[in-house]
Amino acid sequence: MTHMGRRGLLAGAAGALAGAVTAGAGGAGPAAAAGRPAAGPGGAAGADASGPGRPGAGGPAAGTAGAGAGGRAGGVTPEFRGMWIATVQNVDWPSRSGLSAARQRAELLSLLDTAVERRLNAVVLQVRPTADALWPSELEPWSQWLTGEQGRDPGWDPLATAVDEAHARGLELHAWFNPYRVANHTDPSRLVAGHPARRHPEWVVAYGGKLYYNPGLPEVRAFVQEAVLDAVARYPLDAVHWDDYFYPYPVAGESFDDDDAYREYGGDFASRAGWRRHNTDSLVRETSARIRELRPGTRFGISPFGIWRNKSADPRGSQTAGLSTYDDLYADSRRWVVERWVDYITPQLYWHIGNTAADYAELVPWWAKTVRGTGVDLYVGEALYRCAADSPTPAWRQPAELSRHLTLAARHPEVRGHVFFSAKQVAADANGAMARVVADHYPTAVPPR
Repeated sequence: MTHMGRRGLLAGAAGALAGAVTAGAGGAGPAAAAGRPAAGPGGAAGADASGPGRPGAGGPAAGTAGAGAGGRAGGVTPEFRGMWIATVQNVDWPSRSGLSAARQRAELLSLLDTAVERRLNAVVLQVRPTADALWPSELEPWSQWLTGEQGRDPGWDPLATAVDEAHARGLELHAWFNPYRVANHTDPSRLVAGHPARRHPEWVVAYGGKLYYNPGLPEVRAFVQEAVLDAVARYPLDAVHWDDYFYPYPVAGESFDDDDAYREYGGDFASRAGWRRHNTDSLVRETSARIRELRPGTRFGISPFGIWRNKSADPRGSQTAGLSTYDDLYADSRRWVVERWVDYITPQLYWHIGNTAADYAELVPWWAKTVRGTGVDLYVGEALYRCAADSPTPAWRQPAELSRHLTLAARHPEVRGHVFFSAKQVAADANGAMARVVADHYPTAVPPR
């Protein structure tokens, strides 16, 4: 089996993944999945490269979070046990595009049943993978990962079904949106006629073999919010979930062309990097406020790449040596917690205990300290996808490695749960790592609230 970064799987980011590995800590993403067959998109190899609920189907329940994100009411939340369901490139679901509506629905329900069988209490379903939608959005086309053709009606409403069926099983449904990715190619003419990126070509930047919306444009940030809030307004989502993609991962030899936007809007900033971080912060802050106003019971969570900053760059950082969200992705994930713009944070800690560049045993206490006293819940993103008998990393060949992660995390009361990438691995569990986690840590089912 060829191992590739999770980000490479979900986005085909071979160049970015290679750069992240060179940086020492690996790539990232609920949009990235290492340890999958070479047939998966991407194809960048790397020895340790890494990548992105509640009972009842009625209205949203208030008080899910603690005091985070502006102090939403609620007591101590139960342990969070989640899994990501990736739809881009058909990583987890549907198994391939073009299946009948009945087959798609059956596969989705099977994954929800798997979550219940594994004594999980939440699923994080990717519903906006590439500036498209898995619901009848008023702003964006139907996703190509359903029918094989962007814009084609699949004949059912996957998000509505997912919410109803998850709640019927006692699972939370967190809707996962990718803010800025438009396409895993650079040809706008391949987008459906009427696509916002075709109507507004000035919004789009080609970079690393892909198309992205430009985060430096206020009108883009406003549109992204509207696209997300369209789903929030229609469905009793338990949470809005974002992955690690804001500004794209660095690609060697390329620059992200936001020169015009920087000239127009960056004059008050000391550097382009500071302006870019401001743009990302603005999107997070504004979206948080709008979700609270529109549907107060719906939480807001983000799963960033696991390293905020390395201590070598900032004394507040972690003792790590790799790519960082702050310096390389212009995403100040620590600030989102400190400012309580999010209800929960799910850093993707996709490294084994003892990793020399990014040690799980270093990052868990760093994140626990970061959330302490904020009321923001900490759920650790876990690399189930790495657990394979033929992994190039000896630690990941051990079925007990992931269970050891949960044992270590349990020493820190700030860690309120874990999310596993991804659903296909939760179901298949090739080397028994998930079964070991369930046996050691999930002896009984726990309701999400």
